Amino acid sequence: MMKIAVDAMGGDYAPAAVVEGSVQASDELDIPIILVGDREKVEAELKRLGAGGNAKITVRHASEVVAMDESPAKAIRRKKDSSLRVCFDIVKKGEASAVVSAGNSGAAMAAGMFLFKKLDGVDRPAIAVTLPTKKDPAVLLDVGGNVDCKPLHLVQFALMGEVYARCMLGKDRPRVGLLSNGEEEGKGNELTRETNALLKKTSINYIGYVEGRDIYRGDVDVVVADGFVGNVVLKLSEGLVDAVTSMLKEEIMASIPSKIGYFLAKTAFKKLKKKVDYAEYGGAPLLGVDGVCMISHGRSNPTAIKNAVIRAYEFTKNNVNTRLSEEMEKNCDLMKLAARSQDAALGE
Repeated sequence: MMKIAVDAMGGDYAPAAVVEGSVQASDELDIPIILVGDREKVEAELKRLGAGGNAKITVRHASEVVAMDESPAKAIRRKKDSSLRVCFDIVKKGEASAVVSAGNSGAAMAAGMFLFKKLDGVDRPAIAVTLPTKKDPAVLLDVGGNVDCKPLHLVQFALMGEVYARCMLGKDRPRVGLLSNGEEEGKGNELTRETNALLKKTSINYIGYVEGRDIYRGDVDVVVADGFVGNVVLKLSEGLVDAVTSMLKEEIMASIPSKIGYFLAKTAFKKLKKKVDYAEYGGAPLLGVDGVCMISHGRSNPTAIKNAVIRAYEFTKNNVNTRLSEEMEKNCDLMKLAARSQDAALGE
């Protein structure tokens, strides 16, 4: 039976929120969960939730924790008994099918590359997030793992994002766009122009350049960017949601008519809040590693953890990594051409 290893000590609200979300996911999916962390603290949370006797929840003790501000590479090498590292070891040994962590995302990515290794044909794994739009959810990648990229890397991101959108979002023929400062062919920088030319030769449904304002319209299913730009987009989006929510609350409380109007439109506001809440989308997968790793927001609440576990389960069940490998193989000749061009440019 499929098991999910959860980093019980990762995140701002660990272990309470992580344990609660894991219990909820186990109950909903009827699957076993391995909670990794300080046994005493984790078992205390299980007892508080009345889940101490749940046969599907087991606890694996880990004596160390990777802090949010620690060097990812050093933490993975030196803290071999950290909750995060032990989670990856459990999956590597075949005792679980996937890792879920709301801890240090850089350390999770380092562990994925160091312990799981990369899939054939992938030079750099990427973190992919699901964003709400006016229509259906869209995928944005990379969002921080790779701040300096070559055209070859962005092409690989596009291929991986397209597969993820098909397998996890149910898109038959996902529309893939390259994030740029304009839709015209002459726009962008050297990186985007070279990537644009390569993406036109792939087997995916590439629609060309897209601008930042296009992301939330819902006219593109996969948005490709280097990790620097992608992370800025993600953090800007999070900040905008927080700011608009705060301003809206202030306006509602400013007068009695506003309060009455809110009461009348309460259902619509609740639907909107749920649509833009990151907790509803769970975690972001680390695409391109030979294993399943779901990275959750550091501020994840129980709902976010529950949905991250569910997404990790679905990722495994849908054999996403197998399909990623197949897509890379399908475009291997193009990858070789891009690699030669990259090497030639470095030699000049």
